Amino acid sequence: MVREFKTASVIGGGVIGSSFTLLFAMGGMNVKNYNRSSEGELKSKNTIETYLNELVEKNVVSEEDRDIILSRISFTNSQEDAIKYADIIEEALPENYDIKKEFVKTFDSFSDKECVLCSATSGLLITKIAEDAKYPERIFGVHPYNPPHLIPLIEISQGEKSDPILADEIKELFIKLGKKPIIIRNEVPGFIANRLQAVVLREMMDLVYKDVVSMEDAETALTFGPAIRWAIMGPGQIFELGGGEHGLKGLLDHIGPSMETWLKDAATWTEFTDDIKKKTVDGVKEAIKNRPSNIGNTNESLAKYRDGMLLEILRLHKEFKI
Repeated sequence: MVREFKTASVIGGGVIGSSFTLLFAMGGMNVKNYNRSSEGELKSKNTIETYLNELVEKNVVSEEDRDIILSRISFTNSQEDAIKYADIIEEALPENYDIKKEFVKTFDSFSDKECVLCSATSGLLITKIAEDAKYPERIFGVHPYNPPHLIPLIEISQGEKSDPILADEIKELFIKLGKKPIIIRNEVPGFIANRLQAVVLREMMDLVYKDVVSMEDAETALTFGPAIRWAIMGPGQIFELGGGEHGLKGLLDHIGPSMETWLKDAATWTEFTDDIKKKTVDGVKEAIKNRPSNIGNTNESLAKYRDGMLLEILRLHKEFKI
């Protein structure tokens, strides 16, 4: 029998923590959000309400549903209170082994024997996070893509001692919450999506650094070329279609030798030098400044535009559920 998770706690009230809190509440769960201070708590409340108001504005959530969702959310400044409250805990603390391992000790001290701990780490190894844990079988990575209450992907990673049956139960929970969870069979730093994203970003940065193209034009090339197709299906299936009657094999046989020359010329560096970082950051700031105001030309307006576009894409996928 698959266990039923009824209550959740989110440890951390930043962008990811606030969004995860909203995700659980939108899925019908009672959820408690932990912040260290009353100031952090107020910021989390404001962030959650802003997200919800945007969903009301886009006709995804009604005013009545908004109030119901908010009624499922409570706040605490006590980690003990948050841990004892929940069937499942989503830890969204800073990306640092020492901080996360310290929280594991607190989890061990106060959690019920059935409670599951999930870390929103973007790429740290769960085996290392849980290496000093009393109950490592109950510790997993549950990595979202920002913002978690909108983007469907959830990456579930397991440590060497994580219980694979629990991993399946966590997957079922996130399916019920309207997400698209995947289970990572063997640990790798950065998991799946971030590794793919990092390789694409590195190649863009390298092309910009070598003055092949501006950052603005590189982002245009990606957004209105591959990425607009990737929002529909992955490159394997895209290339299967691109190969016509011969499919992916035919395409690789036909243009594979040409692609190999591209790969031989592609970036292979593994450190972000100051020069590369500066040129990329300056290029992104210039690109944002050049955008029309109606599609976001500040970080705040750009985030709002992004979230609105995400909703439209998800509507086409018919995957966004309350």
